[in-house]
Amino acid sequence: MSLEELIKNCKARKQSAQEELYRAYSNILFGICLKYSRNKTEAEDNLHDSFMTIFDKIGQYNHKGSFEGWIKRITINTVLQKYRKDRYLDVVTDNLKEEEVDVEDNFPSIDLATLLSYIQELPNRYRITFNLYVLDGYSHKEISEMLGTTIGTSKSNLARARMILKEKLEKENINIA
Repeated sequence: MSLEELIKNCKARKQSAQEELYRAYSNILFGICLKYSRNKTEAEDNLHDSFMTIFDKIGQYNHKGSFEGWIKRITINTVLQKYRKDRYLDVVTDNLKEEEVDVEDNFPSIDLATLLSYIQELPNRYRITFNLYVLDGYSHKEISEMLGTTIGTSKSNLARARMILKEKLEKENINIA
């Protein structure tokens, strides 16, 4: 079945099409959920919630832009909305000035599973900002709008995430450039 037919059948709420869509995209979306979640169980819950939202909103997909990009955005927004609702993203006031925040990517090549485990251990606000900026390429302006914070808070959270990750890597004797 072509992607257009699959989407059309999902819009018609055909269960077989929904199952096929799930099989086609669940691994990709689970990877996204893992990045934003604290553990595998939470990622599985987030994946489920994301697919429920995708199936609920698939009628809004207008075939402009990539479908995969559309469902990835829904997945990220579904996870972020859950954290906002649960107040995991409470704003932290920092004394860091914007010019003091180093936002350069200086992480070495390490085992992806190791890095993912370190990222998952970050406090929610740092993990989410780190993922949005470093792994998904959002700007601080976009992140601040998505999370309902300021640009300065986004930069501060990124700097703190990097500092924590750097300390974890140094404890494992992994040198950072």
